[in-house]
Amino acid sequence: MSQESVFRGIIQFFEKLGVYDVILPFILIFTIVFAILEKSRVFGTEKIKGDEYTRKNLNSMTAFVMAFLVVASTRLVAVINQALAHMVLLLLLSVCFLILIGSFMKEGEHAYLKEGPWRIGATVFMLIGIILIFLNALDWLEPSWNFLVKHWDSNIVGSIVLILFIVLFMYFIVKDPKKADSKS
Repeated sequence: MSQESVFRGIIQFFEKLGVYDVILPFILIFTIVFAILEKSRVFGTEKIKGDEYTRKNLNSMTAFVMAFLVVASTRLVAVINQALAHMVLLLLLSVCFLILIGSFMKEGEHAYLKEGPWRIGATVFMLIGIILIFLNALDWLEPSWNFLVKHWDSNIVGSIVLILFIVLFMYFIVKDPKKADSKS
């Protein structure tokens, strides 16, 4: 009979203590909300000795309350935990992809993901991945996919595809042409 490792016991102790369901989601939500409030200066600023500072007391209290409200909802915590697990996996895959690209390049070579269409494509791919992860965490992805498969030849799906095509077409028509760099 194999024994459980000490580290596995610590992880299980933290799980029973509520670290993963309460403490870590609270810290995450508090940090994100506080950072957004600090950066956006929603509650304004105050002058102290001629210097302008954000209202940290209001920002921190708002972030504190919002984090508690999120932690109070077990459904939100479950969605956050599931989505973050998949986002970390997506991040790990993107880092592995970049390592793979870097292994075939020598120093000083032009990096494709720094600028241009490769960067935009990689960003769009990551955005689509994150959207799909959150839809899956909310249990909306499978019903949506089943609806599309079942009603692929219906007017609704055809209308959605046509609208997307028109929006993309309008984007490519209206976008600014890139200025050619002149070397002189």
